[in-house]
Amino acid sequence: MTTPAETLRQRIAAGPTVGVMGLGYVGLPLAVAFAESGATVLGVDLDARRVEAVQKGESFVEDVPAESVARLVQAGHLRASGDTGALREADAIVICVPTPLGKSREPDISFIVAAADAIAAIIHRGQLVVLESTTYPGTTQEVLRPRFEARGLTAGRDFFLAFSPERIDPGNRRWTLRDIPKVVGGATEQCRDLAAALYARIVREVVPVSRPEAAEMVKLFENTFRSVNVALVNEFAIMCRRLGLSVWEVIAAASTKPFGFMAFYPGPGLGGHCLPSDPHYLSWKVRLEGYEPRFITFADEINRRMPTYVVEMVVDALNDRGRALRGARVLVMGVAYKPGVADTRDSPALEIIDLLRAKGATVAYHDPYVPSIAVGTATLESCAWPEGLAARDVVLILTAHAGYDWAAIVREAPLVIDTRNATGSLPPTGHVVRL
Repeated sequence: MTTPAETLRQRIAAGPTVGVMGLGYVGLPLAVAFAESGATVLGVDLDARRVEAVQKGESFVEDVPAESVARLVQAGHLRASGDTGALREADAIVICVPTPLGKSREPDISFIVAAADAIAAIIHRGQLVVLESTTYPGTTQEVLRPRFEARGLTAGRDFFLAFSPERIDPGNRRWTLRDIPKVVGGATEQCRDLAAALYARIVREVVPVSRPEAAEMVKLFENTFRSVNVALVNEFAIMCRRLGLSVWEVIAAASTKPFGFMAFYPGPGLGGHCLPSDPHYLSWKVRLEGYEPRFITFADEINRRMPTYVVEMVVDALNDRGRALRGARVLVMGVAYKPGVADTRDSPALEIIDLLRAKGATVAYHDPYVPSIAVGTATLESCAWPEGLAARDVVLILTAHAGYDWAAIVREAPLVIDTRNATGSLPPTGHVVRL
């Protein structure tokens, strides 16, 4: 008699039906990748607008071409629904729901819990469930597994459970979903192997680890590593300015060392979903075990202070020219959290603009990817470009989008504050202040 594992392995090899819960910047690329591999994919999202867009063959994620979505929908390989009950037909279900922080910066896994409860209502023998949402170590085994086993099923025998952290870098054309190795940890060895077989359809390399907890910790370590090192270089930038040195020159020279050094770069603060939040998932978990993660706490303090520091740079630069911030006309260049994307989640630009406005500055912004932003109770729209650089008191560079003419900006603006070294290749001038 064929076991559920053997049957599932055969279906994965032949062309499985894959359910993807959550069609955001992680879920939609994943759904498209599985559909392109020959799987039949059902994307489930509670946002009716996303469901409607996919059904129409449209894309709302920059890294996913609309042509790909339209082609796959037309071919019957991809469809979307708001009904989680439709996941009964799936051989594998991948959970890609948000994991934000609560008001006190504690983990909010309510979306994971809701997804797990929805799956628990329809799970049956022979299904594989993989959690991809970033979370604290233990979530897969402590939150998902009991809910599924309460149905009378056993993980590793009747159904299969694993964790595989998402590693998508929005806007990165070099490291795409297919090229980034996929870490997989299963509730049992059988679970891990089946999840690895599933992902082998869409990625070049699968990296198995011993347990879901190890895979959950991998994602937190990766982003905590980045967060801590960004904090170090941010503090280094502050120290270099105090000493009259260019942190950018120092980093460039240090980068010539062929071993023992990895370059990180300062900026106006951390943005995006992962770096500002992931270390807090780890901090919260280890505090429950009686350990205080001081390094993470210090790094968070430094990174969270950077928007205030940038505003202080603006104040000082204006004071040096006999101007006050109140009433000053500030043009912000770029509000997305990184170049080449429209994502403003936790972008430091939003806090900086809010602080500048609160101190009486008149602030406008330009971003070719972001047509409008909400700052406090106000909604600002990206201004036309170019729009009177010489009439601005300050041009503040927060996101170095490709396509900006930095030479023209430096030539026309009376004062430029550059937090990204976007103007670093230009000859030094007295009216350009760099972080």
